[in-house]
Amino acid sequence: MYIHTESPPQTKLLDDLLWTFQQNSFIPHAILSDAGETPPPVQLGHDAEPDASHQVLINLAPEVPLFFSRFERVAELVNSDATLRRQGRSRYSFYKQRGYPLRTHEIKH
Repeated sequence: MYIHTESPPQTKLLDDLLWTFQQNSFIPHAILSDAGETPPPVQLGHDAEPDASHQVLINLAPEVPLFFSRFERVAELVNSDATLRRQGRSRYSFYKQRGYPLRTHEIKH
């Protein structure tokens, strides 16, 4: 899995959160540039294209990454913030115009 962030601070924040999410849980991950020869199953990045070994892209950036089509699945996360919703709708339209099958899931808390 590759998680594409919008900036170095967001990559660092996500990296920190994945280390400290819960005391007894751990998600093996690394920042793409630090992944080494045997990368973990989850990699994070914002300024480099991942190799073709990833199957799932989670996009946290406001734009569709240029390399999105090499993934089997793409997940876009959108919350109730007006700006983020507008950006999410734009990305949804981008995928729809290109004929990608789309599914939406509303998560209520």
